[in-house]
Amino acid sequence: MPRWKALPEELDPQVREFATQLRRLVDKSGLSIAAVADRTGYSKTSWERYLNGRLLAPKGAIVALAEVTGTNPLHLTTMWELSERAWSRSEMRHDMTMEAIRISQARDALGETGGGAVVGTPDGWPRPEHAGANRPPTGAPVGPPGGPGRPGPPGPSAPSAPSAPPGQGSGRGRRRTAMFVAALVAAALVIAGAVLLTDLGGGGGDDKKAVAESPPAKPSASASELPAGVKCAGEDCTGEDPELMGCGGEFAETATTATVGTAVVEVRYSETCGVAWARITQATPGDTVEIAADQGEGKPQTGTVNADKDAYTPMVAVSTATEAEACATLTTGVEGCTTSGG
Repeated sequence: MPRWKALPEELDPQVREFATQLRRLVDKSGLSIAAVADRTGYSKTSWERYLNGRLLAPKGAIVALAEVTGTNPLHLTTMWELSERAWSRSEMRHDMTMEAIRISQARDALGETGGGAVVGTPDGWPRPEHAGANRPPTGAPVGPPGGPGRPGPPGPSAPSAPSAPPGQGSGRGRRRTAMFVAALVAAALVIAGAVLLTDLGGGGGDDKKAVAESPPAKPSASASELPAGVKCAGEDCTGEDPELMGCGGEFAETATTATVGTAVVEVRYSETCGVAWARITQATPGDTVEIAADQGEGKPQTGTVNADKDAYTPMVAVSTATEAEACATLTTGVEGCTTSGG
C-alpha cells in the first residue's frame, strides 16, 4: 500500500511540485508523520493536510521541517514563496467564480420576480384576450367616421407609431422591476434613519447611562493589518480551525500545561489572532479536550482524539492567555483542567 495519497487533480502545478518535494524530504528523513509533528510543533493532522495538498503549510512549518531534516531552509522557503503566490491566485480565481455565480443567480431571481414582458406586442404589453372581437369582418371596407363603407377624402396618411425594437419590452419590464426594488430599498433606509435619529434624540438620561456603562467591543484587526497567511482575528476566529486560519505555528505558543492521567493538555494562545485553543497529546482514541474562556464569552469548543493520539479544538476569542482554560475527559473517567492540573 503506497504511503502517500494521490494529490488533488485541481492542484496548481507549482503547489503540486512543492508538496511532492515535502514528501521526498519526509521519506528521506525516515521519520513518520507523527514524529515530524512532534519535532516541528505542528500537529499530525496539519502535516497530513500539508503533505496531501489540501492546505499550504505556513512558513514556520517549512522552516521547522528544514531544521528537522537537515535541509537548506533558503531553498525550501524560496519554493514556499512561489507556491504561496500560486495558492493565492487559485483562491482568487475560486472567489471570482463564486462571485460570478452569485451575480448570475441574482439576475435570474430578478427576472423571475416580474422582469420579463408578456410576448405578443412590440412594446411588451399583453394583447386583449378577445382582441379579435373588435376587428371588422374579413372583406368589409374600413372608412372614416363619416359613414360606413364611404371612402374619405384623399389626403396624407397619418404616420404610424414607431414599433419598438426587438427586446425593448423585456428591457422595460426589467427596468420597472429594478426601479421598484430600488424604491423599496430607499424607503427602508429612510425608515431606518428616522428610527435611529429618534433613538439618538429622544433617549433620556437612563439610556445615556446604559450606553456609557456598556463594555467596549473587543477590537478586531482588519485583514490588511494581519500578517501574511493569517485569515482572522478576535471574534471572527471563534469556532474556526487554528491551522486553517493561520493562527498556529510561529504565531502561537503554549500558555499553560497540565497532565491528566497519561495525557498532556495545553492551552495554545495566539496574540496575533487574539485567540486560544486546547491541545491534547499522548492520549487515547475517544478522549476529549475542551477550551473555554473565563469570561464566558462564546461557546466552549471541543475536540476528540482519534487514531492519531492527539487532537486540538477550534478557537475561542480571548484578550489574554489567562482567560482560557483547557479541560480533558479521558475514556478511563479521569478529568482535569490546566488551572487545577498544573
